[in-house]
Amino acid sequence: MPLNDCKINTKQVANYVFLPEIIKLINEGHTVTLPLRGFSMRPFLEDGRDKAILKYAENITVGDVVLAELAPGKFVLHRIISIKDTENVTLLGDGNTSPEYCRLTDIKGRAIGFYRKGNCRPDFTSGAKWRIYSWWWMRFRPIRRYLLFIYRHIFIK
Repeated sequence: MPLNDCKINTKQVANYVFLPEIIKLINEGHTVTLPLRGFSMRPFLEDGRDKAILKYAENITVGDVVLAELAPGKFVLHRIISIKDTENVTLLGDGNTSPEYCRLTDIKGRAIGFYRKGNCRPDFTSGAKWRIYSWWWMRFRPIRRYLLFIYRHIFIK
């Protein structure tokens, strides 16, 4: 077989089966790269195309993208938009218009970077590109619905 003829077999597993195992690795101190599924983080992150780099969630602040378990077996990767009473967290996906809620103890990991658009070099959340994007997108929240409508109808083929 030629060296450049690599076939990669993939298998999809339900999140409620797969993510608890990922969380175990994160809790052991490992950094995990997770393929993304879903459209809640559009327009920056796309379903099936991008991957998140996750690590143990410590020193969580507003603006961080976190993996949270909203209910048993229901996980989301969303941005924190507020933390109240040092315990109650409000989350919002970049592609969503309505928030979701959890407790700090429900946060299982924090994204430290993303592999986007097939690139081999990640965009780290500590980098200027991500920080600028995040700053603007969080401030566009009042008009986000209209921006997402334009994005879905013009830019998505």
